[in-house]
Amino acid sequence: MRILVPALLAASLLAACNPTYNWREHTSQEGHYKILFPAKPATFTRAVDLDGLRVQMTMTAAEIDGATFAVGAATAPDAAHARAALPAMRQALLRNIGAADDAAPAVQDGLRVEATGAANGKPMHLHGRFEARGERFYQVIVLGPANAAPPEQVDQFLSSFAPQ
Repeated sequence: MRILVPALLAASLLAACNPTYNWREHTSQEGHYKILFPAKPATFTRAVDLDGLRVQMTMTAAEIDGATFAVGAATAPDAAHARAALPAMRQALLRNIGAADDAAPAVQDGLRVEATGAANGKPMHLHGRFEARGERFYQVIVLGPANAAPPEQVDQFLSSFAPQ
C-alpha cells in the first residue's frame, strides 16, 4: 500500500503536467517565419487561387479542442501582388464561414479580422491577421467553434508570429 500511494501521486502529477495548450516554437524554413503553436503542427502545401493570383500555399496547423491554429505562407511574383493577396485571403475565409465583411482597418503591412459565422451548421469564430513582407505573404488564423479557444490563447498565437 505504501508503494501504491506514491505511484498514484506521481501519476496524477504527470497527468497535471500535460496541459491542453502545450506551446512550442515552430520555425518554417520554407515560409521564413517563427511562431508558437499550442500543439505539434502538421504541414501541407496546396495550390490556391487568390483573385487570379495562383500560388502554392504552405499551411502549418494544429488543432486544440476543435479550434484550428494555422499559418499559411506563400510567395507572390512581387511585393505588389503579395499585398493584393491579403484582402483576397481574408475574403475567402469570411466566405467559408458565411460571415459579413466588416472591412477591418488595415494595419502596418497587413489586415486583421474577427468574425462570427457558421460552417457545417455550427457557429464558428475567426480571428486572424494577414501580412505581406516583400514578395512573401501570410495568413495567421484561429478558427473554431465560439469559445473553443480562450482569448489569451488566441492572442498568444497571433502575437507570436514573426516573419524572418
